Amino acid sequence: MRYFYILLMCLLPAFAHAGQAKDIADDPVLEARMIKLAEKVRCLVCQSEPVSTSHSDWSNDVRAIMRDKMKAGATDQEIMDMLVERFGKSVLFDPPVDKETMPLWAAPFALLLIGGALLVYQLRKRRGLVAEAELSAQDAARAALLLDESASNQEKDTNA
Repeated sequence: MRYFYILLMCLLPAFAHAGQAKDIADDPVLEARMIKLAEKVRCLVCQSEPVSTSHSDWSNDVRAIMRDKMKAGATDQEIMDMLVERFGKSVLFDPPVDKETMPLWAAPFALLLIGGALLVYQLRKRRGLVAEAELSAQDAARAALLLDESASNQEKDTNA
């Protein structure tokens, strides 16, 4: 009986249910075209994943819409225009440069310039502090005296 249970436990993964398969168009050429187009569309649920590889319900619906439009004879550009009209430009991985998206395209360069300006400012400020940090003869003598006292105290601790 024990060996029967061991055999059953070994065969258990074979009976596991893998879930539903992805929708696939009847035409493999149409499916390849849909996947190529879906790689350019961002999943609004997953944010950084293309619709072609996302498993969200939203992506499944968008892929179904794309298949239906392709079967109806729509071009890739018409499908992309329809998706942008329906969901906005944020659905595209590579949004066009226009007055709405210009801040997104310019932001990295602006941040780089601001960071460079702050770096130059900090370096100049630090150079000024170093120049002001010169010790007077009296302060240098006092520092040497303190260092000598510290060294003699350490020698006493190690000898004791």
